[in-house]
Amino acid sequence: MRLPRYRTGDPDLDAQVAALVEQVADPDDADLVFELVVSALRLGRDRADRLDLKIANAALKEMRYAFHVFAPYRESRKAAIFGSARTQPMDPLYVQAKELAAALAARDWMVITGAGPGIMEAGLEGAGPEQSFGVSINLPFETTTSAFLAGDPKLINFRYFFTRKLEFVKESSAFVLLPGGFGTMDEAFELLTLLQTGKALSAPVVLLDTPGGTYWEHWCEFIHAEMGAARYISDEDFRLVKVTDSVDVAVDEVLGFYTNYHSQRFVDGRLVLRVQELPTADALAALNRDFRDIVVRGEIEPIPTTKAELADRDHVDLPRLAFRFDRHGWARLRMMIDRLNGRD
Repeated sequence: MRLPRYRTGDPDLDAQVAALVEQVADPDDADLVFELVVSALRLGRDRADRLDLKIANAALKEMRYAFHVFAPYRESRKAAIFGSARTQPMDPLYVQAKELAAALAARDWMVITGAGPGIMEAGLEGAGPEQSFGVSINLPFETTTSAFLAGDPKLINFRYFFTRKLEFVKESSAFVLLPGGFGTMDEAFELLTLLQTGKALSAPVVLLDTPGGTYWEHWCEFIHAEMGAARYISDEDFRLVKVTDSVDVAVDEVLGFYTNYHSQRFVDGRLVLRVQELPTADALAALNRDFRDIVVRGEIEPIPTTKAELADRDHVDLPRLAFRFDRHGWARLRMMIDRLNGRD
């Protein structure tokens, strides 16, 4: 294998690592496996603190196992459901979450919850074990739901919140949040931060309450009055979320995001949008006119499948649009996706 630039600095040791990696790694990925091993060796050479080593070791093991569990289901769309662990089964919010999960599962979606009680249990109950993943966090005061995922290989236990959050965001194609406490707020704000900054792929986010509920209404009032008025966020950022008290509207928002739009990827400095159908010539001209502000140079245009996508077998049969995105207007990109879906 050709050695990456990131090495141990010891040619003999690098050669030993390369020989070891070649025994286990896919040749196309050997460079990355090599660098993973090098990072571990560098930690040892740095005489890293034992606590630092424990954190790095546990995090890597958690990620490896989670990647392994999710891998067979990578082609299935999944929706993450967040909400309070304290919500009781007779609470209308529990019923909302259960009905939402059941409706998504009926449309061949899977759900991911935190595998605890409350809203998490409602999501698992609604979707059923075959359509559910549980990503549990080890807490001394909260037990993992056992009624619906006991012994199921799709139940994953995490020690760290950050590795658990990584899996939620990485594996989910949509997010639905119901009322909850600090944890729900943490998930809401981190998710919106990732979407606003492009650190997470564009995805629908639904804030779901019960009819007559005021949780998200008051939350939005705060966002508008404090963040929006002070221009800490832009007006377009409000387009990143959909607030509703209807399960039907929530499901429509999730499914509607993927009616035409499929996925995205950066290739050679251009953002590539994979779609089911390309826009007409007139619609494409309108896109170039109305979204000129997020195009650095050139135009939004149809392109053939790129060499990088062909090499990765990355949805090679889908039509695609590409343009040089400013990597700043992520909420505006969401608006463009809505346009491509005929939902703006």
